[in-house]
Amino acid sequence: MDIKKTKGYKQVKDWLKADSKKPFAFQEEAWDYYLKGYSGLVNAPTGFGKTYAIFLAVVIEALNQHPPKGKKQNLQLIWITPLRSLAKDLARAMRQTLLELGLDWTVGVRNGDTSQAEKLQQKKSMPEVLLITPESIHLLLAQKNSSGLFKNLKCVVADEWHELLGSKRGVMVELALSRIKGLRQSAGAQALKVWGISATIGNIGEAMEVLTPNTEKRHIVKADLEKKIEIKSILPDDVETLPWAGHLGLKLAYKLLPIIAQSKTTLIFINTRGQTEMWYQHLLNLDPELAGQLAIHHGSIDFELRNWIEDALHTGQLKAVIATSSLDLGVDFKPVDTVVQVGSPKGVARFLQRAGRSGHSPYETSKIYFLPTHALELVEAAAIKEAAKTKNIESREPVIMVFDTLIQYLVTLAIGDGFDDKVIYEEIKNTHAFQLIEPEEWDWVMTFITSGGESLTAYTEFKKVAKDDDGLWKVKSRQLAMRHRLHIGTIVSDAMLKVKFLSGGYIGMIEEYFVSRLNAGDNFRLAGRVLEFVQVKDMTVIVKLSKNKNAVSPSWLGGRLPLSSNLGAVLRKKYNEALDQKHEDEELDVVYPLFLLQEKRSHVPKSTELLIEMISNKEGFHMFAYPFEGRLVHEVLAALVAYRLSRLLPISFSIAMNDYGFELLSDTEIPMDDAIAYDVFSPKNLTKDISASINSTEMARRKFRDIACISGLVFQGYPGKYVANRHLQSSAGLFFNVFSDFDKHNLLLRQAYDEVFYQQLEEPRLAAALERIRQSEIVITTPKSFTPLSFPIKVDSLRESMSSEALEERIARMKAEATKW
Repeated sequence: MDIKKTKGYKQVKDWLKADSKKPFAFQEEAWDYYLKGYSGLVNAPTGFGKTYAIFLAVVIEALNQHPPKGKKQNLQLIWITPLRSLAKDLARAMRQTLLELGLDWTVGVRNGDTSQAEKLQQKKSMPEVLLITPESIHLLLAQKNSSGLFKNLKCVVADEWHELLGSKRGVMVELALSRIKGLRQSAGAQALKVWGISATIGNIGEAMEVLTPNTEKRHIVKADLEKKIEIKSILPDDVETLPWAGHLGLKLAYKLLPIIAQSKTTLIFINTRGQTEMWYQHLLNLDPELAGQLAIHHGSIDFELRNWIEDALHTGQLKAVIATSSLDLGVDFKPVDTVVQVGSPKGVARFLQRAGRSGHSPYETSKIYFLPTHALELVEAAAIKEAAKTKNIESREPVIMVFDTLIQYLVTLAIGDGFDDKVIYEEIKNTHAFQLIEPEEWDWVMTFITSGGESLTAYTEFKKVAKDDDGLWKVKSRQLAMRHRLHIGTIVSDAMLKVKFLSGGYIGMIEEYFVSRLNAGDNFRLAGRVLEFVQVKDMTVIVKLSKNKNAVSPSWLGGRLPLSSNLGAVLRKKYNEALDQKHEDEELDVVYPLFLLQEKRSHVPKSTELLIEMISNKEGFHMFAYPFEGRLVHEVLAALVAYRLSRLLPISFSIAMNDYGFELLSDTEIPMDDAIAYDVFSPKNLTKDISASINSTEMARRKFRDIACISGLVFQGYPGKYVANRHLQSSAGLFFNVFSDFDKHNLLLRQAYDEVFYQQLEEPRLAAALERIRQSEIVITTPKSFTPLSFPIKVDSLRESMSSEALEERIARMKAEATKW
């Protein structure tokens, strides 16, 4: 078929021409492959119309088939999105396109923000285009008679596929696709086309393989286009010789004001929700005229307020919005012409994704400013610039063999129309996530959902699924079905409580653990307001506006993002250039005095070296090591090195770490020379020594809480009456103990340990780091005081146990002591 001769193509081409546009070559390539029956993946820079590469392909096909006006076509296209805000934005653009092309289709959105009335309407009459999250597509499969929904379906699109790929939500997409394909095959329907869309990903081929396994006709459409990105660092006027994390950020906030003033609309990305609240207040204090023009956007802000902010972004009412990753992906806000990243994004892909929120149209330049929160982050800025230039973008590793997600999925099917275990086994064997599943593992899963497995067989509540008269496995209990539907999904968050004014009106949500530490009269920040805590009533936090300016910010257990391995490698390379007097990077010029001091007191490590600093003072004996492998790897590596040193002599340590290195502190002198260093950083006996050096059982027990929630072992409660986090942990802990004692081969138990070792401890990355160190030169120095590299780690270790005022005093004292040398 020559696509250019079809009616639909000509109509779309004329429509674009009327707006002085023409399709890009990659879009036409996607349309061509789509109409020839291919599945695949579209990879193109942000702002060049990846959405239209597939959406218009579906539209062209529909226009070619001359659908009758006014007659419902049923579900034609399912568009899976990771973010609710992304779905809303896409739906608006799709409706406008369909209207202008005269295609009589409706576009619906189904996610956690969709009203019950709209869901009921969709149940009566499905829209032709449905934008949906992975969780909501599973909720569709949990409906009775859901198999008929997909009979006319032409295509499923996984938007921002890279964002889903490396998570259990991606596995949910894989499983849903396997069922939809199976239902259509049994009905004799034509092959379903499945397409992924992604901008920033390192492993494109693998990403397509995961989405379209065992598909003969598939193709990667890669745009031969360059997106111009202007990266500029906001530089401090002077750099303190001993930097520490978080110190520099707010000090540089005043430099944002002219950037905001010169731009139409600025998106300011900050890595944690608590920090967004602090920055909002600080910017308003610096420039009160920003009131009404500045807003906050994150997942814990009330839906209606988020909606208003997104609409105000579209219309250009807002001058700036401070956001977390809630506005990271694909959302096209035309007025946004500037992005600011506060603090290191810890990954190249994340930085480029955020940069793409500005200059979203083709050939516009995306403009992003990097604002460091401490001086050493300027080296990260230089590393990000180089990685972006060389397209050194992280891969997303797909998740496999997650039995909690599989168990949840099977119960979902059993709540819906039921399932034939032999059919479903073959379907899931064809997914990337479960292609390695063995027959005995499948038998274990079936036994678990039907009888509770070996250790829970005596309890009727775990006999969830039973064979019906028609030979299909189903859930008979209406209460169990209702409870299961409430918690379909793989993101297990802590109990969230709604926050409401005493006078009425919701503000947002905060986690229960944070509320449990508040006393009446305490102040905290949410949605840019300082609120006074009154009480908790009916699982709702009652507050009133406070006149106080000082308040704590909820942390939402946000944690800190770890440095990616790609960025770590480029960062190590940048340290090779640190002492060059002339730099290509202005950032390295600014921090040059810092590295002169580092070299004077100790050494600046090259990419082929591991630096170890041995410092003794009144506090004790310190060992600092700098592998530049990220916080998670350093946490395990520190415990491993401590354990191996303790085998040489009885010695105990306290441990601290950041993304660049770690500290071991002891009141006993730490033995260290070249031979000991190579021994304690050896990759030999790694798994055995990790198990001995950390409490892997306790870590697995904590990880098991999420697994128990996803697999339905523990019930998380009803909306507004969620089970407290401590009770969830306690209940999950009981199951963990029972399985450990009486059911050693339990697959959920095995999964908990696998997740600890491969995800939490990043054992493969740790092994690679130790192998690299084995081949490197280890440089041991004995500075007389803290160095620019060691100081931020020391401050991080103090931050956990000291108030901000006491910390400032302690830092001033440490700096004074350091300058004596």
